Amino acid sequence: MAKYKCIISYDGANFAGFQIQPKQRTIQGEIEAALTKMEKRPIRIYSSGRTDTGVHAKGQTFHFESSLTIANEQWKRALNTLLPGDIYVHSVEEVAQTFHARFDAVEKEYRYFVYTSRERDIFKRNYAYHFPHSLNLTAILEGCHHLEGEHDFTTFSSAKATAKGSRVRTLTKVTCQQNEDNFEFIVRGNGFLYHMVRIIVGVLLDIGTGKLLPDNIPKLLAAKDRRLAGDTAPPEGLYLWEVTYE
Repeated sequence: MAKYKCIISYDGANFAGFQIQPKQRTIQGEIEAALTKMEKRPIRIYSSGRTDTGVHAKGQTFHFESSLTIANEQWKRALNTLLPGDIYVHSVEEVAQTFHARFDAVEKEYRYFVYTSRERDIFKRNYAYHFPHSLNLTAILEGCHHLEGEHDFTTFSSAKATAKGSRVRTLTKVTCQQNEDNFEFIVRGNGFLYHMVRIIVGVLLDIGTGKLLPDNIPKLLAAKDRRLAGDTAPPEGLYLWEVTYE
């Protein structure tokens, strides 16, 4: 049996998230169905992490094992032929048996897209968050700076999170860039809690509108109380951009 690492993109608009669910259309379900068709036996894939309903990926990674002897490019071609148009395989490569897409990931980058025009753009409705308010980029960037480094991100984790253990994570990059009325938030770190990026964006938008001050962030981190952090930004603006391995 050989082990393969895949890098894929997907448009999450018409999926009930990544993880397989009964009677729901999921990214994992579509990929496993394609691999099972090729292998003629059930195949399970293991991703770098899950994404929620409506969340997209530019560079999600997963691994699987196969008894088939197929060249990397042939794997890519075959999977792209079998998969639906809202999933695309960028690369397939054989890796060591010890490789694990989730446990070997050292860093992930997420990006979140917001546009602030007064008029709603229906062609962006599944791909960016319409937030028709003026934003102060200088204040947002000051807030970003407070989020970088190692912190307990309990305040920035969904109250519905079921994962046990430490909520300490290290963010190596938190920033925002503006192009007219389009804002791109970039968050990179060694791990993320449930809804963490979307809650961070929600807080940064509150800072951008003056509802919060940048130096409120250290207080929010210290409080470890989700109720203090405001709204979670909706899923359509969020993209898993890249997963980094050693």
